[in-house]
Amino acid sequence: MSTGARTAYLAPEGFVAELEDELGAIAFAHERLLVAAGPRKPAAWAQNTWLDPIEIAIGSIGDAAKKLRAIQRNWAVYAPRLHRRAMLIQEQLPVVSAKPLVFGTPPPKAPLGSWTLLDANTVLAAPHCTSPFPNGEVHFVEDRTGPPSRAYLKLWEALTVIGERPGPGQICLDLGSSPGGWSWALARLGARVISVDRAPLAPEVARLPGIEYIAESAFALDPSAIGPIDWLFSDVICYPLRLLSLVERWLAAATCRRLVCTIKFQGETDHATAARFAAIPGSQLRHLFHNKHELTWIKLA
Repeated sequence: MSTGARTAYLAPEGFVAELEDELGAIAFAHERLLVAAGPRKPAAWAQNTWLDPIEIAIGSIGDAAKKLRAIQRNWAVYAPRLHRRAMLIQEQLPVVSAKPLVFGTPPPKAPLGSWTLLDANTVLAAPHCTSPFPNGEVHFVEDRTGPPSRAYLKLWEALTVIGERPGPGQICLDLGSSPGGWSWALARLGARVISVDRAPLAPEVARLPGIEYIAESAFALDPSAIGPIDWLFSDVICYPLRLLSLVERWLAAATCRRLVCTIKFQGETDHATAARFAAIPGSQLRHLFHNKHELTWIKLA
């Protein structure tokens, strides 16, 4: 068994280059898993981060399972190579529930480690990871009839991972809301939703109680005209720099403490603007499982 001060970062599907650009120098790559020297560093493009991973020499499938069980109970496998051998090892470990999460249910609290086969006789394993979900994949029991799109899933995920959500009667501003997936999700929480977009909401969303629709551009809206709000949400389609200007305007107005915004990249990833979002005090930047070529920026205070 070998140890060393290093950290492993699991990139989302299709975004290894973004994570590598963010991390800089790495020791080696195991498909989507990038291993770097030193303690954990901020990495928005990491879907899950393995803390202090160790290499374990194994003599057989049973030996691998025995050595992992000796460390702790719960393990999730990442198996981009030697898939069959890895699955045979995982089958000898305690079962980790893979049931989709009902939104509103807290994330699992039991420690969940991650492991992979570097080669037939070497396991890389980390007992502690940043995500309580296997490989950082947050699956929900979906509503296939209510919302007009699947965009609500990334809002559900953001609220789940931060452990906070709007309560009944709180005022939520949803910028760039059409066709209304986020407004639908917020209204279901009992919040009062001010839904802003030049394009109309889907009729089934517009009819929901608690939603006030304003037919206006999110970028033309004056914060002083809205007044104090509890949450600001934005899934608007625009270039990252334009969204940053919008966010800075609302932060300067100081009428809202909690903000959740999707930064959408069109063409190449705008790392410079992403870094400016990450530098805003008290905020966090992360790629959610339900994000595409985008990041979610969150500020709670």
